[in-house]
Amino acid sequence: MAIDRPHVTEWGDGAADRTAVLIHGLSGSSATWWRVAPWLTARGYRVLAPDLAGHGGAPRGPYSRERWADDLLAALPARPDLAIGHSLGGVLLAMIADRLRPARAVYEDPAWYPWNGVGYGAFQPAFRAFKPWTADDVRAAHPTWPDDAVHARLTELRGWDPDTTRMAYLETAYVPVFPVVPSLVLLADPSDLVPPPLADHFAEVGFTLRTVPGTGHFTHVDNPDGFLAALDGWV
Repeated sequence: MAIDRPHVTEWGDGAADRTAVLIHGLSGSSATWWRVAPWLTARGYRVLAPDLAGHGGAPRGPYSRERWADDLLAALPARPDLAIGHSLGGVLLAMIADRLRPARAVYEDPAWYPWNGVGYGAFQPAFRAFKPWTADDVRAAHPTWPDDAVHARLTELRGWDPDTTRMAYLETAYVPVFPVVPSLVLLADPSDLVPPPLADHFAEVGFTLRTVPGTGHFTHVDNPDGFLAALDGWV
């Protein structure tokens, strides 16, 4: 059963042998890990899933990736056994990996570059359009999602401040030069954020890359079994 703490949802308990940290993406929350977190606890992990400022139960503004990175470092234990970051969460994990020092890092379709080559700022109005979505809207966009996934997404959108899309330093990219810890990049099929030329580059500098079949950007929701299978050897 999940235990709520301020800004962090926890699964498992302090007696677990290992710790995993799960970082959601823009417009998301810790609710997105409803399938992944119990799977990890069953494998002996204590799981910590923070809500970034402006998301879920976390406080509102001001927003910047620097503020979110600092908040994560303040909220999370150093040297967790595993850290997973989705989308924006993958950006933030790359920003703090040298200080958080997880034993293993997993970047799920990370937003290291602007979407489809469009500037970060130019894409934000499309994000803000998600805010009033209904269950029918979510099902139309994600027809394979079960009801639990639709409910989790609606919970996220209700708790999300769309002003997070007006964060400071919006056009600054944070791209890792090389993996500072053993690092896996899990890509959508295909990935708009890390297309083949970029994927090849990250493989060349030392990242391990895997693709989760039959998925869009929400790989852990679109194909949870495939996502979890892709973690083989990393969990």
